[in-house]
Amino acid sequence: MSTRRENLQGNRACALGAIAAGCRFYAGYPITPSSEIAETMALELPKVGGVFVQMEDEIASMGAVVGASMGGVKAMTATSGPGFSLKQENLGYAAGTEVPCVVVNVMRGGPTTGMPTRPAQGDVMQSRWGTHGDHPIIVLTPASVREVFIQTVHAFNLSERYRVPVVVLLDEVIAHLTETVALPGPSKIESVSRKWTSESREDFKPYAISADGIPAMARPGDGYRTHTTGLTHDETGFPTQEPEQVERTMMRLLTKLEKHRDDIEQFETLQTEDAEILIVAFGIVGRAAARAVNDARASGLQAGLLRPITLWPFPEQMLKTIASRVRAVIVPEMNAGQLCLEVERLCPDAVPVIPVNRIDGEPIEPHQIVAAVETAAGTTMQPGTTLTRQA
Repeated sequence: MSTRRENLQGNRACALGAIAAGCRFYAGYPITPSSEIAETMALELPKVGGVFVQMEDEIASMGAVVGASMGGVKAMTATSGPGFSLKQENLGYAAGTEVPCVVVNVMRGGPTTGMPTRPAQGDVMQSRWGTHGDHPIIVLTPASVREVFIQTVHAFNLSERYRVPVVVLLDEVIAHLTETVALPGPSKIESVSRKWTSESREDFKPYAISADGIPAMARPGDGYRTHTTGLTHDETGFPTQEPEQVERTMMRLLTKLEKHRDDIEQFETLQTEDAEILIVAFGIVGRAAARAVNDARASGLQAGLLRPITLWPFPEQMLKTIASRVRAVIVPEMNAGQLCLEVERLCPDAVPVIPVNRIDGEPIEPHQIVAAVETAAGTTMQPGTTLTRQA
């Protein structure tokens, strides 16, 4: 079958997408609101010859995933905000050693234990900058159950293709939303495998600088010697502090995603061609914003939407292009203002960026966004103006 229809919850769609992409190892620790992912993987992985392990904590879970991937297996873990914080050290190790893996973070209210069962979008900056040092990473933000399935598959493909950790960033609403969706059949699902080396054992360098910026990996068991360390290394994989080699290695690491931005970057636009007010939103707020655009248009207000699907790297050029011709940009998000900072950085100085924030454990509703559009359309806003709306 080319497609199949199923009634799915977002978290289950994530697990099924991972298995469809070829994931055969999952290590995790239960945490609300992501636990259904682990539950589904525990049931479904053994059916396809995969391995599910419940680890003692989130730190060990991330370490096990990195180890499994180094052994040649597509691997994933899932968690929520506090657990995501604990995974950051090993997530940085995966980024620095270029070990493919997928991490799902179902966001909840915080900080600390916060509101485990309520939605939030407070991990925007943690998803990009949570681990220390400069590192490459890709972050995907689905906004529907079908998109959760598709983007989880895509996360594995990007991770394998570019030797980089990929984060699938969900909010609690999308994770627990149930929708009837049409999913692609197995024959329609792309499954990317990492680039394995074909060089001789004598010539092989595990971190060789190549034209595409992606070193080939040695397949475990093929007899290649590979040295993997968290220390800054040269092309051989052995530690170095020689400035020229360090800079060469780091620049390759930091620019490899930029070289392939056209393949990585994803976004959706809605009625932006003639928009005077641009809304930038993701996840469940992106869906509310789509409704707000239609409602605003019905009232004669020319609103448009840019919804990043790839949150990092952020779709910079598209935002700059649209922002250059609008009167104001509105950024609704379920936090105190994180995505807004990135949007403000990219917008012209003359274009005010207006945050609409909600941090009470409830999702932002379309009418709140429409109210901000009305205010922006009827008022000459000054750059830096803060407009906060509550239900």
